[in-house]
Order: sequence, then C-alpha cells, then structure tokens
Amino acid sequence: MEHTEGAGQRRNAGAAEEHPHPVGAGPTAPHPVGAGPTAPHPVGAGPTAPHPVGAGPTTPPNTPDRLVYLDHAATAPMLPEAIAAMTEELACLGNPSSLHNAGRRARRVVEESREQIAEAFAARPSEVIFTSGGTEADNLAVKGLFWARRGEEPQRDRVLVSSAEHHAVLDSANWLASHEGAEVCWLGVDGTGLVSPDTLRAEIETDPDSVALVSVMWANNEVGTISPVAELAAVAAEYQIPFHTDAVQAAAQVPVHFADSGADALTITGHKLGGPLGVGALLLTRGAEPVPVLHGGGQESDIRSGTLDVPAIRAFATAAQVVAKSREAEAIRLAALRDDLIARVRAAVPDAILNGAPPGPGRLPGNAHFSFPGCEGDALLMLLDARGIACSTGSACTAGVARPSHVLLAMGADEARARGSLRFSFGATSTRADSEAVGDVIGEAVERARRAGRS
Repeated sequence: MEHTEGAGQRRNAGAAEEHPHPVGAGPTAPHPVGAGPTAPHPVGAGPTAPHPVGAGPTTPPNTPDRLVYLDHAATAPMLPEAIAAMTEELACLGNPSSLHNAGRRARRVVEESREQIAEAFAARPSEVIFTSGGTEADNLAVKGLFWARRGEEPQRDRVLVSSAEHHAVLDSANWLASHEGAEVCWLGVDGTGLVSPDTLRAEIETDPDSVALVSVMWANNEVGTISPVAELAAVAAEYQIPFHTDAVQAAAQVPVHFADSGADALTITGHKLGGPLGVGALLLTRGAEPVPVLHGGGQESDIRSGTLDVPAIRAFATAAQVVAKSREAEAIRLAALRDDLIARVRAAVPDAILNGAPPGPGRLPGNAHFSFPGCEGDALLMLLDARGIACSTGSACTAGVARPSHVLLAMGADEARARGSLRFSFGATSTRADSEAVGDVIGEAVERARRAGRS
C-alpha cells in the first residue's frame, strides 16, 4: 500500500567540478538539481525546463500539459506544511530510542506528534501506535487481536469481516484461516456496500463465544459508502467482542472520533490525508493488546517493533492537524465537486451507473464511482490517462490485476459491471476544472472503449 519517493542528494557546490557524476553513475548520469554550476535548471524554473516533473525524456509528444489528478483515494499529494516539517526533520539526527541528547530530541518529536495525532482523532496519546502504514496496522489489528483472544479462550476461532473490506483486512483474515485454523465469516453487504447492525448481530448470535473479533471499515475505499461504525461497535461490545475499523479513507474527509466510535482498534495512514507514504498508526483502546506481528526492540509499547521514522511521523502529525482544522469546510467543497462530476458524467453517458450510497451523509464527499456498461475499466482508464486524467479502476493496491472488483461483486453486481468501473476521487488540490475536464472527454472515451470491446 505504501510507496517511497527517491530522496535527492545534497552536494557541496565546490565538489561538483571535482566529481561531476554521482558515484557509480557513469559518465552519462546527470547532476542532481542544485549540485553546482553545471547543474541544469530545476524543473519548472523557467522557459528552458524541458519536461514536467517526473515526465522524463520519453513522455509521449501529445501528453497534456496539466494533470487532472482524480485518484486521491490511492494517494494524496503531500500538504506544503507536511513537506516543510519533514524536510526540516530530515536534517536532524537522532534515534528516538537513544538516551543521549540527540535521541531525546527525536523522542520529543515523536511524542509531540503522537499527541497531535491523538488530538486530531479524539484519542489518548497512549492509544496511538505508529506503524509503517495502513496495511501493517490492519495486519496487526486482525492477526494480533485474533491471537490474543484465542490465547485466552481456544474456542474463539471465528473472525467476522465485511465482504467489501480492503485487501489488507481480507487477506489477513484469509491468512488466519489457512495458517491458524480460523473460521472467517463474511458479513454480507447491501447494494450500496453497507453492513447493517442487524446482519452483524445475527452472525454473532449463531455462537457468540466463538467470535475472536469483528472488522468493518469506516468508509469503503472503492465506492465511498460510510458505515454506521458506532452502531456496529455497540453490537460487538454487547458481547464483549473487540471491534476493528479501517478508517484510512475516512480520516481525511469525515469526522473520525475514536473515543465516540466505540471501536477498540482503528487504522489510519499518512499518505491518504496529505502526509508522507510509509507511515501510519493503529489506535488501540486501553485493554486491547494484540499479539505483536513484528518482533524486535518493542519500540511501540511492546506492540510494534522497529526504529521509528521521525521525519515521516512528524509530517504525518502535521498533515493530520491541518486536515482536522479544515475537514468540515473541505468536505462541503469536495461534495460540490463530486456532485458536479456526477452530473457531467450522467449527461455525457446516460447509462452510467453510480455505485455506492447516494450523495449525502452516507457517502465520502470526494468519491464518485461509476460502472460503464459495455466497457472494460482498464481500457477506459488508459483512454482517460492519454487525455491527462488520472483515476482508478478500484483500489490501487490491487491495480494491474485484471479481475472484477470484489466490492461490486459483494454488492450484487455481475462480473461485467464489476469489471467496467472507474473511481474518481477528489482531494485538497482538486478544482472545478478537474470535473469539467472529465465531462469534456468521458463521452468520447466511453464510446471508444465500447467499440474496442466489440471488436
């Protein structure tokens, strides 16, 4: 789920003439930007900059100049405040587990960041366990809570999971079934992707004493449907069953209040809310003690081991604070953009099907997910990409695999509809021009995709 950006090298300007190439790069390696007097202009610095950022010399000649980025659900651009915080921290030294002054300074940064994230999501600082991202946090919650609960009572071998979950949860549950003898019970969803409290209660009541944990996501990563988390958690609590929710998609766009949710464990990640890739957190209530998945130094309350990435954690906390302060106003702005896009797509492609909950409080404000009858989603995605529009056929974590969306199949869609879908997701950098750009080309793109499918 996480990705990393290549870091630039700092170089003494005087060394550029003596060592004109990075070590091992060979004579054709270009100087890093800012390496000395022979370095080329920074990208975008003036009329002589040859390529857009990241485009490289192989960019097709007809690629549009402006990227219409409508894939914020896959990863969001880092906020300027987060970039500044991370950049400053990268220049500092210190392992937060070290006892000397540099280590204590790093530890202060980590603990201040922990407090900021706790404040942003209405948790206690002691409830914030840093991880490498959402996937690790989901694995720790699902596997760790299962092991802890079964260790207390061997008959607790059932894991109740929504059939429309992210693969980080689905595959963790399946792994427990194949390696640990767990029985996975898939909770059915309705036509919008929602698990009802009645569905959960009925499944628990078949044998309450055998349930190890329940996991239902806060908001669906593909179709944007928001779950009634507090109601679901309350049902689980009646039977003293721990409840986990993956709030990765929800955290940036809707209020995520850990204390009020009733959840025992909650997953968030940095890169979906304007922070860096490679850092996230699992929020754990007092008394929820999953068995560790990673073993080592026990840096995070003996629940998670590994040297903490201080620059990423600081940037994550900075982004969380920015998002928390602007979330309400931003949700209104994104919903207006989403609704504009929905209207434009329906005008251009009248038989397009909007998947998920209707626009309103039951849907993420930045999500619009369509099925286009007669189209293959991958073909349509590439046609839009050629016009400078970036969107997704579903979760980016499973992109590149030609298979129908398991979320749409769980919602009752047939395979053709599940294969012919696209997700458009708005975020902090989105504007009305983005929805207009889609409206201008979606009709032609769908027609071309349909012709390709018939040939």
